[in-house]
Formats: sequence, structure tokens, C-alpha cells
Amino acid sequence: MLPYLKLIKLDNLIIIALAQLCIKYGLFEPFGIAITLNGFGIALLIIATLSIAAAGNIIIEIYDYEGSIEKSLINGAVTEKSANRLFIIFNVIGVLIGFYLANMIGRSGFAALFIITSGIFYIYASYLKEILVLKNVIIGLLTALSLLVVGIFDLLPAITAKNRESQTVIFSIILDYSIFAFIIIVLREIIKDCISIDKDHNLGIRTIPIVLGKDRTIKLIGSLGILPIAAVIYYIYSYLFSNTNAVLIVLALIVAPLLYFMIRSFSAETNKQLKQLSLILKIILIISSISLLFYQFILK
Repeated sequence: MLPYLKLIKLDNLIIIALAQLCIKYGLFEPFGIAITLNGFGIALLIIATLSIAAAGNIIIEIYDYEGSIEKSLINGAVTEKSANRLFIIFNVIGVLIGFYLANMIGRSGFAALFIITSGIFYIYASYLKEILVLKNVIIGLLTALSLLVVGIFDLLPAITAKNRESQTVIFSIILDYSIFAFIIIVLREIIKDCISIDKDHNLGIRTIPIVLGKDRTIKLIGSLGILPIAAVIYYIYSYLFSNTNAVLIVLALIVAPLLYFMIRSFSAETNKQLKQLSLILKIILIISSISLLFYQFILK
């Protein structure tokens, strides 16, 4: 069972589900925002999103297995046939639920989001992951979309002339969090490329570490660490500046870990240290998601 859970990257899926739940019950419910989905609807949306993401993780592993000399599919515990079967099953589940949800809210065109996302994962695994920089950006964009989809399905269909302003404010918060998640995920993907530099070299994949060198890329990661810090500082200045407690909490729980990540990045050398940096970013993502639950106490 464990190899299959690793195959779909269950830990990453849990973070996505957590973020979606925090958006729903941290931003929508407490403020009485006009919504489209009830508890059952949001559960279906989460299942559809996670199914497509799981299928994407599987197809990436399949292509890595086919092109690798070392082989893998989680150390040989999962057959390629089983992985392909799971890829199809998860895709079918995700697309069918997405189609059902889109029709349930009267926006049948929204079903295309799941079909397109599934297609992007497939194209990424078979082709896009070999394109420098784009391979990192695509995963970041897909992660950001997994957050935006909650606003797209739950908020947009409920917008009217009277509530447009309040709906727009909430959607802008989701967008800001999606942009932050995008930056964090791109940094994590570059770190992963540093860790798998030898494997990628054997596969003939051009990654940033292979082009710039591992040491330079690690320094680049440290430099890019200023981006999420700047984004959070801007967010504090724009939305939270008048609330001292909120500012202190964000500085302590998000900005401080980001600064620590940035400092550690410049001295990282081993894969163990790089994995620690990746873990720090994952923890920051989790904290950022949970922080959505506190908006009801900050903005009211």
C-alpha cells in the first residue's frame, strides 16, 4: 500500500485538500459569502481535484520509469501496468466528477478545467518536463489552479450585481494565496532538480542545475527566496497593516521561516540539506493554508 501512496504523492495531495478546505471554511462560511457549493459539493470538488493531481503524479512517474536506466516506480513495488491502470482510473474519476459538478452549478463549460489540467499533466510528463524553466513553472501553475478552482466553482457562479464587490475581495485573497503557492512550488521544484541532477543528466533532461551548475542554482534559490518574502510583506502592508496582532503572527509564522530558508539556502550543499529546505517550504505552505482560518477574527 505504501508504494502506491508514494506513487500518487499522498502528502502533497493532503496539502492541496487542506488548502481547499481552509478556503471554503475559513473565507467563505464565516463571512456569509454567497456560494454555490454545499458540503457535499466541496467534497466532490476536492475529490475531483485530487484525482486529477494523483493521475498527474502517476503519469510523471511512468515516464520517469520508462526513460530511466535505474528504474523505479517506487523501487519496483508497483508495476507499469498497474500504474497505467491507476492513471486511467483517477483521470476518469476526476473528469466525471468535474463534469457532474459543472452541470450541477449550471456552468457546463467549467468541466473543461479538469480535462485541460489532465491533458497538461500528460503533455508535461511526455514533453514539457524536458523544457528548461517551463517544467518548474507548469507544476507551480497547476498547484495555483488547484486553489483557484474553489473560487471558480464556488464563488463565480454566485456573483450578482449586489454582491460583486464582496465576492471580488474574497476571490482576490484566493488569487494572492495562489500566487504565493506558485512561487513556493517553483522554488521546491528547482530544489528537487538539484537533488535529482544525476538522474536528470542520465535521462538527457535539461534542468536549471544542469545548465547553471548545482552550486550556482542553490545560490539562485537563495536569491529567489526574496520573492515570497516580498509578496508577504506587500500583503501585510496592503491588508493587515492596521492589525498589529495579525502582522506579528504573519511575521513569526511565515516571514521568519522564509528568512531562515533563504539564509540556509546559501550554505546548502548536500542532498540532505536540500531536502530540509524543501521540507521548510512544505511547512510554510501548510501554515499559509491554516492561516486562512483566522481571517474571520482579523477582518471582522
